Amino acid sequence: MEKPDDDCEVRCVHPETVRKARSKQMSEETVERLSEIFKVMGDPTRLKIINALSAGEMCVCDLANVIGMEHSATSHQLRILKALRLVKYRKQGKSAYYSLDDEHVLTLFKEGWKHVHHE
Repeated sequence: MEKPDDDCEVRCVHPETVRKARSKQMSEETVERLSEIFKVMGDPTRLKIINALSAGEMCVCDLANVIGMEHSATSHQLRILKALRLVKYRKQGKSAYYSLDDEHVLTLFKEGWKHVHHE
């Protein structure tokens, strides 16, 4: 079997490189939580919601209108985002207003967007 061009032709371990990489390893809990965040953000509908909320706080009705979904389906997606602290909400009378939970969510979204558009 022929080796691909992008594989090492010589098997060797570089101790300093391995040591540096091991020093940056994450706990299993962190890996799991981060994986869940990326899974949730990997859904196209949820990305549309995050994009819309990057413009500012919105009520569920307006958000549903912007992303072209039914109110109940939008609320369901917002509950998933809220469970992972990607969005937060506040009640005002009978309306619920959603916004991104903090700047980290916007940073994650913007960095992904930049990567997609990077040439």
